[in-house]
Amino acid sequence: MLVPLIQTIGRSGKIIWLIVLVIVGVVLFKYFTSEKPTETTEYNTDLIEQQIKNVGKLVVTEGHYSQVMTYKDQQKYMMNLLSFEKKALIIINADVTVAYDLSKVKYDIDEKNKTINIVSIPKEEIKISPDIQFYDVDQSTLNPFTGDDYNKINKKVKADLARKIEKSKLKSNAENRLVSELAKILIVTNALGWKLEYKNQVIQTENQLGKTIKL
Repeated sequence: MLVPLIQTIGRSGKIIWLIVLVIVGVVLFKYFTSEKPTETTEYNTDLIEQQIKNVGKLVVTEGHYSQVMTYKDQQKYMMNLLSFEKKALIIINADVTVAYDLSKVKYDIDEKNKTINIVSIPKEEIKISPDIQFYDVDQSTLNPFTGDDYNKINKKVKADLARKIEKSKLKSNAENRLVSELAKILIVTNALGWKLEYKNQVIQTENQLGKTIKL
C-alpha cells in the first residue's frame, strides 16, 4: 500500500515539474519573440531624425543673366534754358543664386501616432551679383557721374533682374530641387509605416508634396 502511494507522489511531482518547465518555456519564448513597441518606435524615430539631418543642407540653384541698358540724366538751369546731359551704355552680366537652407526646416515628431509634421519650410534666399560695365560715357563738368548715379543704376539693375527671375524657370527649378530633398524624408516615413504631414495634409507622394509646397 505504501509503495504504490510513493510511486504516485513521485509521478505527480514529475508532472508538476514538467508543467512548470512548460510554463517557463512559454513565458521565455513570448518574451524573446514578442515585439517591443517602445524600442521599435525609438529606433524608427532615430532613423527619421537622422534622415532629416541628412536633408538639412543648403540647396542652391544658379543662373546667369545678361542685359544692356542706357542710362540718361539731365540737369537743367536758368529756367530750363541750359541743360547738361549725361548718359552711358551699360552692359550687365549677373550671377544669380536661389537657395534654400534646409537646416531651418521646423518639424514635430508625434511618436504615439507615428507622424512627422513639417511645421515650416524656409523661404528661398535670392542673391543677385551683377557685374556692371559702362561704355560710351558722355558727361559734362556740371553734370558728372557720381556715386548716387551708380547706386541708382545698381538698384534698377537688381529690380529688373528680380522681375526676370520671377518669369524664368530658375525659381521653379529651385523648388523642384527642394521637393526632391524633402521627398527623402517621405521615403523613410513611408518605409517605416509613419505618416508625413504638411499644412494639415497627409503627404503620400512626391508630386503631392510639390503641389502642397507651392500653394
